[in-house]
Parts: sequence; C-alpha cells; structure tokens
Amino acid sequence: MIIKNYTLQHLLLLAGMLFCFACTEEKPAEIKTEAVKVQKNPFRFYKDIEVKPGLNFEVLSWGKGVDSIGGYQILMSDSVRNNYKSTAVERKGIITDVWNMDLDNDGNPELYIQLLSKKNVSDLNVFEYSGGNFNKISFPSLNSSQKRVYVGNDKFFIKNGDLFRSFPARDEADSAKTVTKTYQYKLSGNSFSTIELKPE
Repeated sequence: MIIKNYTLQHLLLLAGMLFCFACTEEKPAEIKTEAVKVQKNPFRFYKDIEVKPGLNFEVLSWGKGVDSIGGYQILMSDSVRNNYKSTAVERKGIITDVWNMDLDNDGNPELYIQLLSKKNVSDLNVFEYSGGNFNKISFPSLNSSQKRVYVGNDKFFIKNGDLFRSFPARDEADSAKTVTKTYQYKLSGNSFSTIELKPE
C-alpha cells in the first residue's frame, strides 16, 4: 500500500514536471526586417481615356535606358460587349499627351498620341479603332517650305472640334523675327489634309 502511494506520488510529480516544461515558452527569434526597395513605375506614361461608358482606351509607354526610345501599348476595353484588344507600337520620342477625337465623324474613335521626338519637336501618331482593329493613320510631316522656317516648339490644340498645330517660324523677310504659323488638319477617308491659316 505504501509502495502504491509512493509510486502514485512519483507519477503525479513526474506529470506535473512535464506539464511545467510543456508550458514554458521560448522567446521568439527576432525577425530582421530589411528596407523594402521601392520599384520605380515601369510605365513612363499612362492615361485612361473613356470614350463612352464601358468603352475605354488605356495608353502606356515603357522602355529602359534613353527616355526617347521604347514602346507603347494601346489597350481597348469594351466591357459592355466583353471585348478586349491591344496593339503594341515602337516609339521614338517621349509621349506627352493622348486624346480621343472623331475628326472625320465616321463614328470610329481615333487616338492622337503626341510625342516629343526631339528637345522641342512634337509629332502625332494617330490610330483609328474600327472593325475590331487599330488602324494607323499617317499624320502629315512638315513639307520642305515649312521645314525651312520651322524652329520647333509646336503646339497641338483642338478648337470647335477641329485639330490645329501652331509653331513659331523664322520670318523669311527678316531672319531676326519670328512669326506664328497655324495649320488646320482635316481627316477624310483616313487621310489628312492641311490648310494654313492666315494670321489675324
């Protein structure tokens, strides 16, 4: 009987010690935190254009190295029809702005992508979205007489639904002076025509 009580006491003591060991906690190891590296935005330019509810065009440009060389992508999302399309284009220049127009009033949206191709020289890339495709429309470059007096610093602007481009030009009569040349662009059958406006 004494031996049974003695063994029972030992068992209870042993169980209590195991319980105490099981309840002890070790301090958690310190977690070393390193400074999180902030990644630069990989897209040098991004703009979302809503043509109408459910129809959006997103334009984003990318490229590593020289700012003026890379590519850009046009993403079309038509959530009403569950239709999504994209096109990728190489670029020479920095995208400064993008806007939407329907200059030829044919019901198909056109995207005008303005690029700064040199320090002070602007150009336009034009894409019309029709029939489920992005169709590039050639924007007219300056002709030889325009280039002769051209000094850069173009400005594209829209007035009363029409597209214009103005830039300072050397005065052919007096090379020390500059005059402002303004051109209006019309679009018909995916082809641009240009009219020079007389100064007011």
